[in-house]
Amino acid sequence: MNLIVVLDNIRSCYNVGAILRTAEGFGVEKVILSGYTPRVHDDGLLPHLREKLDREIHKTALGAEDMLDIYSCGDIITELKRLKKEGWQIVGLENNIDSDKLMKLSDPELRARLSDKIVLVLGEEVHGIDYSLHNIIDLFVEIPMKGQKESFNVSVATGIAIWGLMQ
Repeated sequence: MNLIVVLDNIRSCYNVGAILRTAEGFGVEKVILSGYTPRVHDDGLLPHLREKLDREIHKTALGAEDMLDIYSCGDIITELKRLKKEGWQIVGLENNIDSDKLMKLSDPELRARLSDKIVLVLGEEVHGIDYSLHNIIDLFVEIPMKGQKESFNVSVATGIAIWGLMQ
């Protein structure tokens, strides 16, 4: 399976770093940073701001930020549409949404619905994937929860989702 991960509007540098480390560990093909997600090695920032973000992301990425193909995207809607035209299936990691496109990661029927080229879209830590992206997404996956909490931290959820999709 080929996998691209999109980090759209992730707020925390530490979550970005942890996701990059997880993505590298699973052999993710590319990582796309969009929205207000903190960028790593962003030449568009003043040097002191770039150094601060790089340092914070590095705390959890531990070098994975230099091992991955990472790029920034100013227009994620256009980018997802382009990837879709190239045959990539757009999968959103969400929970608690009302959609007929939502499947549990543990659903045995999920395998039959997945392609071998997946773009996994991750959204903002509290509010999830921006609603403007919902109509572009082919399928949403949800991690089954057994406890009282309604969601996992986005970096933890990313690891669970990538593992589940690759099985």
